[in-house]
Amino acid sequence: MKFKGTDNYISTDDLSMAVNAAIELEKPLLIKGEPGTGKTMLAEEVAASLGMPLIEWHIKSTTKARQGLYEYDAVTRLRDSQLGDERVKDISNYIQKGKMWEAFASEKRVVLLVDEIDKADIEFPNDLLQEIDRMEFYVYETKETIKAIERPVVIITSNNEKELPDAFLRRCFFHYINFPDRPTMEQIIKVHHPKVKKKLVKEALEIFFDIRKVPGMKKKPSTSELIDWLKLLMADDIPDEIFKNRDPSKAIPPLYGALIKNEQDVQLLERLAFMARREGNTNQQ
Repeated sequence: MKFKGTDNYISTDDLSMAVNAAIELEKPLLIKGEPGTGKTMLAEEVAASLGMPLIEWHIKSTTKARQGLYEYDAVTRLRDSQLGDERVKDISNYIQKGKMWEAFASEKRVVLLVDEIDKADIEFPNDLLQEIDRMEFYVYETKETIKAIERPVVIITSNNEKELPDAFLRRCFFHYINFPDRPTMEQIIKVHHPKVKKKLVKEALEIFFDIRKVPGMKKKPSTSELIDWLKLLMADDIPDEIFKNRDPSKAIPPLYGALIKNEQDVQLLERLAFMARREGNTNQQ
């Protein structure tokens, strides 16, 4: 089975090739790209396309690698022993299985998503090297080795907040999702908004890509934000009025709150609009 994208996810040839190469090589697929370019959604759609269950491990700044394997709840066991609870005789009652354990124990091959690995401590990726290589780990409390029944398809995403260790990178197949060009973006829009008018898409994309070209933007609008913005523009009676009365000298787009997410970028676009108007007035004189 080969991944070629789905009805809900437009995959470029390069991205599909990367997914299939990682599966063939039995290596984790490390996906990088701007926020909002569909890295997390890729794992969901690979699982759907290949008919595999999806196990998601969303990483936070406090997440430790051990939590993906298992956690031993010694505090609860101590409390139960003080209360005379019979459960304390079996230490496995206090072992909490992590997402990697779930993936390894599954009798059906799964897709394991390790989402935003760069949020964790710098040692986090190195702490998983052996488990990712061998597809097994040892549980010291129960003295058992957990081996993967079926090797999971591992997809790891990163927003490049931290550099990942070289030893970890060597074990991955890497792909960077480039920001979609205009034709690809039109396909993505069609998937999410099949009834949208072509004229609206054309005008919205002009504004969207113009904003992305503005130098000094702290956060450029992403694909997901464009989809949200178009949803607003498609609301009853909004599109015609907005684009009919739009002042070309204004750098701030209508309903900009769906696209621009911080005050520095709003102020930057306002300054550009002011400069454009002043230049226009100077030229008229």
